[in-house]
Amino acid sequence: MSFPWAKHYEPKQPLMRWLDEKLPLPRLVYNAVGAGYPVPRNLNYFWNFGVLAGAALAIQIVTGIVLAMHYATDANTSFHSVESIMRDVNAGWFLRYAHANGASMFLAVVYIHIGRGLYYGSYKAPREMVWLLGVTIFLLMMATAFMGYVLPWGQMSFWGAQVITGFFSAIPLVGDTIRIWLLGGFAPDNATLNRFFSLHYLLPFVIAGVIILHIWALHIPGSNNPTGVDVKGEQDTVPFHPYYTAKDGFGLGVFMLIFAALIFFSPNLLGHPDNYIEANPLSTPAHIVPEWYFLPFYAILKSFTADFILPAKLWGVLAMFGSILLLFFLPWLDTSPVRSANYRPKYRTFLIVLLVDILVLGYVGGAEANARNVILGQLASAYYFAHFLVILPWVSRSETPRVLPNSITEAVLEKHAGTSPAKTALAH
Repeated sequence: MSFPWAKHYEPKQPLMRWLDEKLPLPRLVYNAVGAGYPVPRNLNYFWNFGVLAGAALAIQIVTGIVLAMHYATDANTSFHSVESIMRDVNAGWFLRYAHANGASMFLAVVYIHIGRGLYYGSYKAPREMVWLLGVTIFLLMMATAFMGYVLPWGQMSFWGAQVITGFFSAIPLVGDTIRIWLLGGFAPDNATLNRFFSLHYLLPFVIAGVIILHIWALHIPGSNNPTGVDVKGEQDTVPFHPYYTAKDGFGLGVFMLIFAALIFFSPNLLGHPDNYIEANPLSTPAHIVPEWYFLPFYAILKSFTADFILPAKLWGVLAMFGSILLLFFLPWLDTSPVRSANYRPKYRTFLIVLLVDILVLGYVGGAEANARNVILGQLASAYYFAHFLVILPWVSRSETPRVLPNSITEAVLEKHAGTSPAKTALAH
């Protein structure tokens, strides 16, 4: 992000000057998250969730490394090694609960982050690459979370691996080969644990690398803002530090309080009780469900119940992956020149309907597969695809947006109409 009014780093201390000459790390930090990085002055708390996602990833990496020191990748001992971590390792219960609930917090933060991008049009030009890298991170997170859920080797872990990998066998010609390659055999066993543990350990570092690219891509056009209006001049921006470092610090404090409450007061709230039973290939759980953050996609997977040209199972697999891959094409499906839903009333209405639809899919994904829920899931799945492939292109061409402000500063001053200029300056 290159603004002519951006401040340049000039170290005053001799040590910092020497370091900046030999290794310009201070300059990099200053320009990336310091006073040398101007950002729109009207960002709200929804812009905190990128930092929260980074903090959640750091927690996952640190707790995961320590847990890996005590975990045994063997079908006969994995379940008991997790129980040993809980009971015999110093603070092992805390590490395990922080890692398990950290995955849920991470995904929750990323879902809100994606929702903010959808509402404020952060996927539109010139930020298409930022969005594409973000969706790539989301896919990597889903793969990492699935493999991590298998590692405790409880009943839901074992049967989740059995069911989900089983859907790959629906792919013609190569399906069975892919499934055997994923599992390392014909059913989840030692080879599966070794494969999943290795990838589960590796992928967070891959995610961290893609996040660096994500931030790099963001710094080229700069941050979007709630109005969706481009920055017009210095009056539209403030330095990232101290204004947004303070704001992010407050958001991080709230995040950590919620995280701590989850760990200390209800650590098993988001888990499944069957996963405290050791994996038994001869005993199928009455109701196999994935973690809550996979439920909407699991509902789409289950919504195909009849063969039509292709087997129903294959349609389900294609639809599940297609529901995520659709997000990659979003910048070109929405052709409206206006970014923010604040100025697109029709788009905002359908976006709210989409949110309700995703919540319905989440309910269906975790509910019993009776006739009513199957039909509800099929309708919700159909609407999900219709939103992106039919409704969104139509709305982007047909709606009449509200009049945009001429600048970010104008929008801020209108919002604070009646406030003295001095108070307005202090507020921002």
